[in-house]
Amino acid sequence: MGEGSTGAARRCGRGGSALERLILDTTILIGAERRSAVLDDLIDDEDDVAIAAITAAELLVGVELADEGRRRSRQRYVEKVLSTVPVEGYDLDVARAHAILLAHAKRSGRSRGAHDLVIAATALSRSRTIVTADEGGFADLPGVLFRAPP
Repeated sequence: MGEGSTGAARRCGRGGSALERLILDTTILIGAERRSAVLDDLIDDEDDVAIAAITAAELLVGVELADEGRRRSRQRYVEKVLSTVPVEGYDLDVARAHAILLAHAKRSGRSRGAHDLVIAATALSRSRTIVTADEGGFADLPGVLFRAPP
């Protein structure tokens, strides 16, 4: 990851029918919930999809902060996501990637969301492409690949 990860982030197009290793950003999952979309609509059956542990935390915070009218449905949605989509943990490999990305952000003077950097570090260390509705949060990060949802 060291020297080979110094290239700027790149926006990726849909790669055809080949297996893609993807990591879903929180924006994708929240958008799907709001549209009552099925998770299967977001990804191809052949894709290897995961979320970062920080994304799981963000979803769970949404349950905790939901008003009484939305809490049950939000909790059902989040639990379905968490029981369906594997969660990539924050380990030493992610910590190393996070340090590289955080140092890059500080040197560039461009502020980044703390959670976006953890998602990017998870994607980078696991060789995954981020699927996000917030491409600006990941632009110009070295070695990070991202794309918009289909």
